[in-house]
Amino acid sequence: MRLPCAASIAGALAAGVLAGCAGAGAGGPAAGPEAGRTLLLEPQVSGTRALLQAVSAVDESVAWASGHNATYVRTVDGGRTWVAARMPGVDSTLQFRDVHALDARTAWLMSAGPGEQSRIYHTTDAGATWTLQFTNREPEAFYDCMAFWDARRGAAYSDAVNGRVTIVVTGDGGATWTPVPASTLPAAQPGEGGFAASGTCLVAGKGGRGWIATGNATGPGARSRVLRTEDYGRSWTVSDVPVAAGEAAGLATVTFLDDRTGAALGGMIAKLDSATDNVAVTADGGRTWRLAGRPSFPGAVFGAAYVPRAGPTLVAVSPKGASISYDGGARWARADSVAYWGIGFAPTGTGWITGPGGRITRLRVVR
Repeated sequence: MRLPCAASIAGALAAGVLAGCAGAGAGGPAAGPEAGRTLLLEPQVSGTRALLQAVSAVDESVAWASGHNATYVRTVDGGRTWVAARMPGVDSTLQFRDVHALDARTAWLMSAGPGEQSRIYHTTDAGATWTLQFTNREPEAFYDCMAFWDARRGAAYSDAVNGRVTIVVTGDGGATWTPVPASTLPAAQPGEGGFAASGTCLVAGKGGRGWIATGNATGPGARSRVLRTEDYGRSWTVSDVPVAAGEAAGLATVTFLDDRTGAALGGMIAKLDSATDNVAVTADGGRTWRLAGRPSFPGAVFGAAYVPRAGPTLVAVSPKGASISYDGGARWARADSVAYWGIGFAPTGTGWITGPGGRITRLRVVR
């Protein structure tokens, strides 16, 4: 969905209206004394000034990030050095709003936009060459995010088309993508889709489980919802989530600690200073949801992730800053005050958050 790059938000970013947007990250620790943990932030140099929207961390050494102006960056040394590059030629203006990395050489990039601007590319040689695997042919579609369960199985999610939830899946590493039949999908709400803010509106879990966060539903009874699959995206069910819904509102990100424990976050996407209940949590794999606490910053959450190997520790990011909860979303503390959009953690517990001006910060939670 276009909204996270709409004029109201992009203009605020450009003008430095958002708190601390033009400055460097705060860095240093964000402590959680009740949990005996500390979040360490290490600002790094990405090598680009492009807005970086998505992160895929393989391990503590290897990570990829992607963003505007067809930009992607890669590190193989934990972020001490990042190498930035752009897709060449006619594709050099695309917005790469999602990335999934398998290792230091293998990754997928997803560009978001109306019609044929929504695409998926694949590399197996660290970006020396790219193969265009998918081009959206639906004029009304706008792909928001993708996720892979393994090297072969993945899914990508678009705003609804003609009243239909729109998901494509692959079983051959992206060489072919197949639309999920309407008969195995819930009906879409009017205007419903995803917010292409951080590449985290679709996540893949173990055993074929996956979740999609939706928003922007309009009309009477509009609801924020999470779609759920248990068969690698071949069929989906849906649950309501008690987070603000409506035009330019809803869920932007979903994350799971395990098969049962998860969080869905969002809010009023176009209202930078809104104060709403924008975090919901689940303890049954996404079947039911309840409200949790609000992050330390105002406005909507753009991206969120649990920190592996750190219990229920949860980090949320937005153009208003970064916030951390050491208790699974009940209580939150400020982690940083500058603008971030993307977030991703490796299974080892090392992660990165990204934002405008090529901002990239390494995260670790220590005791």
